[in-house]
Amino acid sequence: MLTSLYRAIIQAFHLWRLIPVFLLITVFSAAVSGWLNTHLEWPVGYTRKVFHLLIFTSAAIIQTRVRLPGVILFGIVVTLCIIGTCIFGRQWPFYRSLARPKDAPHQTFFILIPMAATALGGLVSNLLFGMTAVYGYLVTGWGDAVAEPVGTRWGRHVYRVPSLLNVRAGRSLEGSAAVFLTGFAACNAIGLLTGLTVPHTLALAVVCGLTGSVTEAVSTHGLDNLTIQITVSAAAHIMIGQGSGS
Repeated sequence: MLTSLYRAIIQAFHLWRLIPVFLLITVFSAAVSGWLNTHLEWPVGYTRKVFHLLIFTSAAIIQTRVRLPGVILFGIVVTLCIIGTCIFGRQWPFYRSLARPKDAPHQTFFILIPMAATALGGLVSNLLFGMTAVYGYLVTGWGDAVAEPVGTRWGRHVYRVPSLLNVRAGRSLEGSAAVFLTGFAACNAIGLLTGLTVPHTLALAVVCGLTGSVTEAVSTHGLDNLTIQITVSAAAHIMIGQGSGS
């Protein structure tokens, strides 16, 4: 596995011509998130997830085009932009669109830790499960992105979850249901686009959506980008293997 990772990192730097494209995607996503927060006064719970959704969707597209090396290079670009913003741009709209008030006084920590969890989750999913990592990207990117706004607006059945640094954190059954429904829709789209049969796609989507929602419900605050990617990618890997062997 370490040899595969080493090769992918070396190949990533051979794709250096894509850096301007990846930088443009990142800056665009940051600008949209910041603009929604500053000009339309969307809550951070919404604008943070807009950036989350755009980045994960871009990673899924890059994965299908240039595989893991492209995703690694894209991840490096996104990581450097976020770290730079946390160090030099705390007054920028982008930073304010990511920094949850409820995470105070550890707002920067809860920007950087999910970023690291995202990167680690993507790497592990790729190394263990190959292209089915795309399912992990989209259930995390779409399902988890929808969960927080749904929970914020309609969440009535709220429960506490573990959190790093003892920051008070909670989720809701309504948000978890949103993860399932959105993950189900995303996995259906991937399955049909990749040529799976309709019954196989439906079964895959149910399993991956349910896996994502359960994982999100029990994950420690700040680490769900890691856990959802890995568990959903594993579930998709198993389901696709079963379908191809039947």
